[in-house]
Amino acid sequence: MQHRLQAFANRGLTRRPNEVIEWVMAEAFAVADLPAAKAARYDALRVEIAAVLEGEANPVARMATVAAMLAQAFDTFFWTGFYVVDPARPAELVVGPYQGTLGCLRIAFGRGVCGAAAAARESVIVPDVEAFPGHIACDSRSRSEIVVPVLDAGGALLAVLDIDSTDLAAFDEGDRQGLEAIARLVPPPSAD
Repeated sequence: MQHRLQAFANRGLTRRPNEVIEWVMAEAFAVADLPAAKAARYDALRVEIAAVLEGEANPVARMATVAAMLAQAFDTFFWTGFYVVDPARPAELVVGPYQGTLGCLRIAFGRGVCGAAAAARESVIVPDVEAFPGHIACDSRSRSEIVVPVLDAGGALLAVLDIDSTDLAAFDEGDRQGLEAIARLVPPPSAD
């Protein structure tokens, strides 16, 4: 929280005594302040996202915030969002919060990149979606994709974080590491 207030003050802004802190936090996020180097950018973004999510328990709010901040932080991200495990159909993903063009509504485990990542509970990097067997083309402009599982504290799959790019081979091991660290922030803290 102090980091967010300091970032706000560093922009020459002041907070009136009765202003709501959520406003301060949202306004303090500035993509231009993130480092250019990919690993450092992911690290700084992870800190920013953790600060914004602090105190928020609602999973939809947490996913929406992560999707929005990731989409703003990387120009190569064409579609950024979540497919959530449907409690009524536990072997199926349903579209969750996202930034981008219309997403597929439902994806079965094992089908497409998202379904493959969900079934394996492992991140999947696809340099060329045309070469991925069974790729689901929600938007034909997508050329490469990375999907990262979102697991709860017990290891159960909650969702997958799906990011598409219009560039071929847009994602690498650095993206996987950065996105996996951010995905660990998505589940609400346990109420122990």
